[in-house]
Amino acid sequence: MVEEIVAGDIVGRKSYGLDIYFKVIEVNGEHAKLKGLDLRLYATAPLNDLEKIDASRVRDYWKKIISENNENLKRIYKRRQKERQRLLTRIAERVEENSKLETFDVPGSVLHLDGDGEYLDICLTTYKQLEVPATGYKISEKEQPNKVVGLLRKHSPDLLVLTGHDGLIKKSTEYNKLSNYHNSSYFIEGIKAARRYEKSRDDLIIFAGACQSHYDAILNSGANFASSPKRVVIHAFDPVFIMEKIAYTSIYDPISLREIISSTITGFDGIGGLETRGKHRLGFPRSQVDGQE
Repeated sequence: MVEEIVAGDIVGRKSYGLDIYFKVIEVNGEHAKLKGLDLRLYATAPLNDLEKIDASRVRDYWKKIISENNENLKRIYKRRQKERQRLLTRIAERVEENSKLETFDVPGSVLHLDGDGEYLDICLTTYKQLEVPATGYKISEKEQPNKVVGLLRKHSPDLLVLTGHDGLIKKSTEYNKLSNYHNSSYFIEGIKAARRYEKSRDDLIIFAGACQSHYDAILNSGANFASSPKRVVIHAFDPVFIMEKIAYTSIYDPISLREIISSTITGFDGIGGLETRGKHRLGFPRSQVDGQE
């Protein structure tokens, strides 16, 4: 007897060798609408192509994802320590030799709009772990163009993320047709709205897109970084790692595209962008704390 597939189930596609785990969003007749468990992908599949993934395999899957993410965090902390030492050396050249360098960080701030509430939660947790000031809102991809300007006015961020889920509606090589994508047109309209508010790509840095998004059109509409050059899936954490690198790169320094994209999980097939300057400012000196000498 074939086990019934219902909304909320975790499944894999048999025709793809269960390569990606999905959550079932809804079932319509003989088909189900799916979203990636850790990849920002929408898909539709026939029910007879789906296989339920048992709870123990899902737990093992998440353990693997969390372990990989922790390794990324360790690499980021190590890289940031080296960059901070370089900045301190630059400041030390301008102050008296006997001065004690008590500095403080002012990283760039992030406004993150996400069509997926579960992904938003794990992204906000990761921003917090990385000490990146971030505010996030769960807003459907369709509504992001209508909401983004009001939120930009409210928060005045340095960096903006417009993301959620996307994907090619059907297998097609006509990558230039927006109608072949689930949500790319909404990301594009959101970027255009944001650029009417702030035209400069240096003053407001934008990442937009999700799995298989229309990379070229997203960049052309005003984004600094976008997915997906090779129309591949991207990881839920990729926007966070892009934003962290920009938030903690000095305003004096242009960002190496190779370096920033290498910091993502997906890499060059999934993320691309334009030359961009960092948003981090190092403060000096730190103010005296009450009660301390």
